[in-house]
Amino acid sequence: MQDLNVTTLAKQLVEIDSTSGRESGVIGWVEGLLSQRRWRARRIAVSPMRSDLFATWTEGQCAVTFSTHLDTVPPFIPPRLEGGTLWGRGACDAKGIAAAMICAAERLRARGVAVGLLFVVGEETSHDGARAANAYAASLPVKPSRVLINGEPTESILGTGTKGAIRFVVRTKGEAAHSAYPHLGHSAIDDLVALLHELKTIALPGDALLGETTVNIGAISGGVADNVLAPLAEARLMFRTVTPKEEIIALCERWTRGRAQLEIGVSVPHVTLATVPGFTTGVVAFATDIPALTNWGTPYLFGPGSITVAHRDDEQIAVSELVNAVEEYERLALAVIAR
Repeated sequence: MQDLNVTTLAKQLVEIDSTSGRESGVIGWVEGLLSQRRWRARRIAVSPMRSDLFATWTEGQCAVTFSTHLDTVPPFIPPRLEGGTLWGRGACDAKGIAAAMICAAERLRARGVAVGLLFVVGEETSHDGARAANAYAASLPVKPSRVLINGEPTESILGTGTKGAIRFVVRTKGEAAHSAYPHLGHSAIDDLVALLHELKTIALPGDALLGETTVNIGAISGGVADNVLAPLAEARLMFRTVTPKEEIIALCERWTRGRAQLEIGVSVPHVTLATVPGFTTGVVAFATDIPALTNWGTPYLFGPGSITVAHRDDEQIAVSELVNAVEEYERLALAVIAR
């Protein structure tokens, strides 16, 4: 059977639009590829028309499972290969990673290693794919894997820890009135702007290993027309956390109390991770599916590409880093299963 080319495989994956909620096409394509190469591929239901994919070549528990997500943030950006760089949505986050994992898994299979591949959906939104995979693992008589190597763009370093994340929606309520007579109403947008300005002055907690808590105001909406005082307004926030989520919830409740409605959204806890000698290590500031995959074995975090270009219109990954990642994933897997 012909060996896979990691660059070609990554480009083929990027060619498939799989923005969160629309992952069925890429899951089906990967299932077909792995089945043709004599992997036992099975789907794990997530929601109507959406599923994860778990593939093995042996029976029983895997010594190690490679896992990453195949959904991407919008918009879809088709790939181009230029000057030793692969560009396009998912090039580094995380379809290039998936390609390197598949190639590394093929090498490990040739060595006789009981290796698995787990590709999930929904990582960029609610982590529902990871939760479905974890429920599937819990339903089995034996955990499906002893070790989990999760892939995210860590610049080819082994992660020692990741920040968590928690989302909020802050809503303010006003009273509509003609904008020529502002005293007859009240602007919800004015209240929201004042609240968001205060957010910059709030002291956020830190951690000696993981660093500082950060917050992003991701979206703002409200109002009905230029000449009407806004009756409603809202902002969507995301905190990158280094302490328990309850601390951030309490902080936000104090900040908005009596002035806005606070809706608490999806959260992921911060984690510390195992490492192995021989790999450069460091902390990453983003959240991953790892906290939702507790039934898949001891977790490690490693991946080619940089998070600094993920989610951008110029998302990219160097071909040389993709090629090197195949060797590094193989080396990491052999190191962790020998422990």
